[in-house]
Amino acid sequence: MKFLRDLLDRQAHHFEKGGSLEWLYPLWEAQDTFLYTPGEVTRSAPHVRDAIDMKRLMMTVVMALAGCVYMALYNTGYQAHLAIAAGAVPLDTWQTHAMESMGLPFAPDDLQACLVHGSLYFLPVLVVTFAVGGLWEALFASVRRHEVNEGFLVTGMLLPLTLPATIPLWQVALGISFGVVVGKEVFGGTGMNVLNPALTARAFLFFAYPAEMSGDAVWIAASTTPDGVSGATVLALATESGMSGVVDTVDLWRAFIGLMPGSMGETSTLACLAGALVLIATGVGSWRIMLSVAVGTLGTAALLNILGSATNPFFEVTPLWHFLLGGWAFGAVYMATDPVSGPSTLTGHYVYGFLIGLLAVLIRVVNPAYPEGIMLAILFMNLFAPLIDYVAVQANVRRRRAKHAR
Repeated sequence: MKFLRDLLDRQAHHFEKGGSLEWLYPLWEAQDTFLYTPGEVTRSAPHVRDAIDMKRLMMTVVMALAGCVYMALYNTGYQAHLAIAAGAVPLDTWQTHAMESMGLPFAPDDLQACLVHGSLYFLPVLVVTFAVGGLWEALFASVRRHEVNEGFLVTGMLLPLTLPATIPLWQVALGISFGVVVGKEVFGGTGMNVLNPALTARAFLFFAYPAEMSGDAVWIAASTTPDGVSGATVLALATESGMSGVVDTVDLWRAFIGLMPGSMGETSTLACLAGALVLIATGVGSWRIMLSVAVGTLGTAALLNILGSATNPFFEVTPLWHFLLGGWAFGAVYMATDPVSGPSTLTGHYVYGFLIGLLAVLIRVVNPAYPEGIMLAILFMNLFAPLIDYVAVQANVRRRRAKHAR
């Protein structure tokens, strides 16, 4: 590795100020700091002695996503094999041809086959996301003459996990372009964005191409009929028949593990809980926000259960199933805790999280045409995060002023 370090050092002067490739310095700096810890040190006060920096913070989030990535691979392959066995998915796709060329069976109980088949859907989406999004990041960094921010590393990992397996790659490219440019760069880049870039990209894709995002093309092997059908996710079924549609489609344990149709990396509550433990233990994610989202969801869903509705069966879906279905756990753990688009005050964390949980349930239940509510709830509260911080700070100022006026 010393050979590589020496080679990079010998070429560095070409990209530094005054070098012939100075305009490519952001790309040079990005790869150099990705391979090695930056060698710069602070030579004047104040000296920062914290070992955490932006790169380590973002890498911690990526590591916390490992369980969701694994389930994205396994469950995507698992659902594909169920649908193929039921005759719901044709065998003339390039993914199935690749599986046949490797001699792997289309068997739901074959772990290796599920992982490989799932990767054939997930990895192209991931590659397109990083290639197109990274291009925009490098372009804006070069124009503004600053380093490529590590924030895109997390955005590039989050977006593919929130997308269905069958989404066209050109839509992925368009979505990440919208998320990076409109959701972040127009505000000044990483650290200055008002909205979560990954959620902005997903929201754009959902409203621009609802047929590909809402579940019409999501694989589902119907448990009530002998034939497989291509239809809605379990969360969408709850809008039609309430609890009966949920429990007849998937049992509690499989829903907790994530073995059901949906976006590639959002289905497993277990994987999200494992990621939450990593984020909380390292201090990267706010447990206050996660807890408050859960409390807001629990209280609102329980209240709707008590009120009931003669025309809307979604009222009867219990809080536990709200936690397990759709992208609730993924949003509460990875999206709502974004430190840039969320509030900064600790008091604000509680208010922000509670309102996200409340709105997520209301959007799901009151608007049957849009059964997934966590995404819009977080984006909506992103807009109110500065106001929440302002109210929290002013309340603290008034409290301290009253204390010292005695």
